[in-house]
Amino acid sequence: MPHILHVAGARPNFMKIAPIVDAFGRDPDFRQTLVHTGQHYDEAMSKVFFEELGIPRPDVDLGVGSGSHAVQTARVMIEFEKVVSETRPDLVLVVGDVNSTVACALVAAKLGIAVAHVEAGLRSFDWGMPEEINRVVTDRLSDLLFTTEESGNRNLAAEGVPADRVHFVGNVMIDTLLTHRDRALATGITQQLDVAPGTYGVVTMHRPSNVDREETLAPIVEALAEVARTRPVLFPIHPRTRSNLERFGLADALGGVRLLSPLGYLEFLGLVAQAGFVLTDSGGIQEETTVLGVPCLTARPNTERPVTVTHGTNRLIEPTRDGILEAVADLGQRAKGATRAPELWDGHAAERIVARVRTFFEARAGAPAGR
Repeated sequence: MPHILHVAGARPNFMKIAPIVDAFGRDPDFRQTLVHTGQHYDEAMSKVFFEELGIPRPDVDLGVGSGSHAVQTARVMIEFEKVVSETRPDLVLVVGDVNSTVACALVAAKLGIAVAHVEAGLRSFDWGMPEEINRVVTDRLSDLLFTTEESGNRNLAAEGVPADRVHFVGNVMIDTLLTHRDRALATGITQQLDVAPGTYGVVTMHRPSNVDREETLAPIVEALAEVARTRPVLFPIHPRTRSNLERFGLADALGGVRLLSPLGYLEFLGLVAQAGFVLTDSGGIQEETTVLGVPCLTARPNTERPVTVTHGTNRLIEPTRDGILEAVADLGQRAKGATRAPELWDGHAAERIVARVRTFFEARAGAPAGR
């Protein structure tokens, strides 16, 4: 019976790992262990997600906490190596592009354990993004590469990854969204915040390129304050962004923007699903708004998820005062809901992953997995 060791470490991972753990849990031919690295470690950004998404309590919690990229990656590697050496899994499955992803893939590869990467092949081609480095290194180490869109297949082929390692399975983030959308709408989050559906904007902003320097953050704040004069602007604020607003003395400049504490998955999904638009620098939100049909303005020069632009409601904009204001003003020219779901974003990606993993072990053993 193959033993699958799943890794989750940060908030974006939780929505991806939930349907995978569920799908493997329903298959009696696999045994699984869930490791939480603790890269996101506070209640609002970790525990509540496990509870809302029905993810089992982690079998192992490494509790690595925060630190620089090098420190955090090193801590995960040191602690994860102990877990792998003790449990000897047959496959380590990692998701996304955070530090925990690349750290655990590297440990597994060095110990001769097969690696599966969910969300493989995504490329922004921007080496200034730490996530891009994590993606490329993880893909190079992986035996099974599960892609979410055709661009991922093309990128991996261009990098020389053998085609028999690459499997287009769809998007597990959308599995989670479709499973929980009705529950999210039932939270009554718009009533709690006293905003009417379709009339407000939601903002998320956390990338270092946007929030770590006063000269980049100040124009974004100025634009948000101006937008908030004409419509509600709700900003569930990342701790990193809040800290920088205070450090640069920009908090008061937000004017009528409503700062919210970080929301749980269901409340946040309910808020985004009913928004007039979303302004973000997140990758996953580009995907969610594509399926929800909500206009998405991504304040970045590039995206590793081009299908959200070609098929969805996503638009790349300059993270400047004028770039944001022009994009918001142009929203009236773009019909909400003008989107078509990308191929295989149908709620069954996790099931396809389980099927491919089964085939992988059958090929290795020369007999059906678990028999």
